[in-house]
Amino acid sequence: MSVVGVGIIGVGVISDTYLKNLSSFPDVEVLIVGDLLLDRAAAQAEKYGVPASGSAEDVLAHPGVDLVVNLTIPAVHIEVSRAAIAAGKHVWTEKPLGLDRDSAAELLREAEAAGLRIGSAPDTLLGPAFQAARRAIESGVIGRPLFAQTAFQTQGPDLWHPSPAFLFAQGAGPLLDMGPYYFSALVSLLGPVDRIAAVGSKAREEREIHTGPAAGTTFPVEVPSTIQIVTAFEQGTQAQSLLSFDSALERHGIVEIHGTEGTIVIADPNQFAGRIAYVKPLGVIRDGMSFEQEWIEIEHDDVEVGRGIGALDMVRAIAENRPHVASGELGFHVLDILLSAQESAATGQTIVVESTVAPVPLLPAGFDPYAATL
Repeated sequence: MSVVGVGIIGVGVISDTYLKNLSSFPDVEVLIVGDLLLDRAAAQAEKYGVPASGSAEDVLAHPGVDLVVNLTIPAVHIEVSRAAIAAGKHVWTEKPLGLDRDSAAELLREAEAAGLRIGSAPDTLLGPAFQAARRAIESGVIGRPLFAQTAFQTQGPDLWHPSPAFLFAQGAGPLLDMGPYYFSALVSLLGPVDRIAAVGSKAREEREIHTGPAAGTTFPVEVPSTIQIVTAFEQGTQAQSLLSFDSALERHGIVEIHGTEGTIVIADPNQFAGRIAYVKPLGVIRDGMSFEQEWIEIEHDDVEVGRGIGALDMVRAIAENRPHVASGELGFHVLDILLSAQESAATGQTIVVESTVAPVPLLPAGFDPYAATL
């Protein structure tokens, strides 16, 4: 393989970080960007030195494009990804993979039949903090993992987003918007999920936009804006998770894995870097009742990049004939987990998760995004 041609469909806010990073990798070249708004696509192409712009159809028809990066809104992720597969392109898609199991499963079948690959965000799993934490857990620093705790709490994106209604609509909410980060991390660390139970609630039936030209207007809340989830994994571990757009207390990125020999705190799964440390169970008794424990920092020399590294890993994995880390199968299993949690919250029933996934691989040793390999 030579340098791989990339086309991007959807040039909203998140496209900036993708374009910045993909333009810096020697193994790929962004050849064209496309969007429903042609002027917006042209502006992004000019900003990042991309040679062409146009519509989604123009991206799919470009003869030099081998990989389509799908940055459209979740409601059309499947439609755009299937069109790319039909055009003979590999696909990297933003999360979630889709919004229903049947169409997402059909997408994976079509890709397999065509000999093409699907990769699905989040690719924060490929960040140095998470990779180092994975290696530490596998080396035995906390013994056998027993259970996990995760939390994401915020007052809600309606405070800062100028058009937040879609984040409270069907297919979003904290579960499908933020859940992919946390559950991709949990599945990567603890393996596939067996069953799940959840409860959900809404603080309000309507929310108000606080910034931008629509400030002061209201919109309906269609899905739970707070959800609490208990997860049982196939290997016998368990987790409890909180995802909320209703919390006055802002707490992001809480991921703790508790094992037989200690506890490890992992960096925010929505970020690529951050603190990782672990503690052993024995501490120093103070005043006859309180414990002081020594936290041991985990150091690493992995290279930090950002969004787009998952697409790069997929390109290299194709050339090296190995599995890529953030696979479509992982994205499907996480989607199945999240939809099962949604169904559990709606019905009050514990839901068996029908899908599974193979163990999620680590990046190859010495993986350097800035050193050409193709």
